[in-house]
Amino acid sequence: MTIQEFKSSAIKKLSTSPSPALDVSVLLEHCLKLNKTQILLNAGKELSQEEADWLEKAISLRNTGLPIAYITGNKEFYGYDFIVSPAVLIPKPDTEILVEKAIDAIIAKMEARPDIVLSICDMCTGSGCIGLSVLKQLIEEYKIPSGALPKLTMCDISPDALQIARQNAMQLLPREEAEEIRFIQTNLFSEVEYTFDVILSNPPYIPVKMVDELLKDGRNEPRLALDGDVGIFGEATKSNDGLDLIRRLLPESYEHLSGNGILLMETGEYNAQEASRLASETGFRNVKIYKDLEGQLRVTEGVK
Repeated sequence: MTIQEFKSSAIKKLSTSPSPALDVSVLLEHCLKLNKTQILLNAGKELSQEEADWLEKAISLRNTGLPIAYITGNKEFYGYDFIVSPAVLIPKPDTEILVEKAIDAIIAKMEARPDIVLSICDMCTGSGCIGLSVLKQLIEEYKIPSGALPKLTMCDISPDALQIARQNAMQLLPREEAEEIRFIQTNLFSEVEYTFDVILSNPPYIPVKMVDELLKDGRNEPRLALDGDVGIFGEATKSNDGLDLIRRLLPESYEHLSGNGILLMETGEYNAQEASRLASETGFRNVKIYKDLEGQLRVTEGVK
């Protein structure tokens, strides 16, 4: 079977996908280690049996609803390639605004206090895409020397998620920087003894009924990282606004911030305004909401 023959056949098989041609293109690029242009130029090349078997299995998995990123095991975020698995959420472009605002806040703090090394917490880190993108940008774009780089702590309730974050740290950062990162398995801040200058978080914030609908399509993303209507032990609550976990996260974040510390937290466009109200009620000042690239309310910022 040639590349072109497989491509034509696979697109027809992915009739339930919203983007069959794109799906097939991504799978071919991943399997063959070729870019789009190279695939076009090699359209008549015969696939090896190993390549054909992997691609057919990938198409079958995609037809179950499994996201392409879980099939290939990687996803681009903020221009970087992250390892992903069903243990973590797939990084979304919506979250990139949180990284941008975090970098702005950190650079401003570093310029105001060049004599200190900042501390950052990435709470509910998942794949580590937020904290690692921030650190990588500080190294690559801002040329911050090793001794002046903020110290990063990455926290998650899931040990499997933390293992993915560790792998991404080792893959994306210089070894000495990756080894400086502190990883903590914790239910929010229950096991965290430190205070931070900046706390970043993309916590579970989706209302439980919306989570039920989202997971019907076989996407296989972890409910633990989606459902915001849970109590301290993960039990279901009576709310359906996606904010019960955030109601705990806000006061705990406030307690773990140093004076003038900043919290940047992702929320849904449907509950961002209520989240910002809760932040003000907690004691945060200068509370504001930033929109993502689609113009949706996405990130709440507050200062202690």
